[in-house]
Amino acid sequence: MVDPIGTRLVTLGWRERLALPQLGIGMLKAKLDTGARSSSLHVDTLEAFQRDGATWLRFTLHLARRQPLAVHGEAKALDRRTVTDTGGRRTERWFIRSDVELAGARFSVDINLTDRRHMLFPMLLGRSALSGRFVVDPARSYTQSRPSPADVDPA
Repeated sequence: MVDPIGTRLVTLGWRERLALPQLGIGMLKAKLDTGARSSSLHVDTLEAFQRDGATWLRFTLHLARRQPLAVHGEAKALDRRTVTDTGGRRTERWFIRSDVELAGARFSVDINLTDRRHMLFPMLLGRSALSGRFVVDPARSYTQSRPSPADVDPA
């Protein structure tokens, strides 16, 4: 598929593996959801604190349900926004901005931090992140090769 200015867009499946290099996450399974406006990342713990006059967020997430491997991260808070979930419930969530690596591209995305422990995927990549970059084919999944933790540049 081609976007309005003639750039060829990469076609991805409804689920893919991606990396969040600024958060130290070399590989994470994500659901690509064109019905969701924003992107969400599962966190097990979340704490706001002040640093140099700005609000920062400290969080923990487990990369695999059956493994004790946890990622502890800190990121400057972007803001707090009201998000409406698929059940119509509105909640206020903290947002951060972080780079995503997917399909050979690296781009910045606004991500809300929330409890997704009852969801199949720890990450949901919404249409704001996908728009103008990718096309999602719901009949396909895992179209990209696995990101290698060695390939992730934290800078």
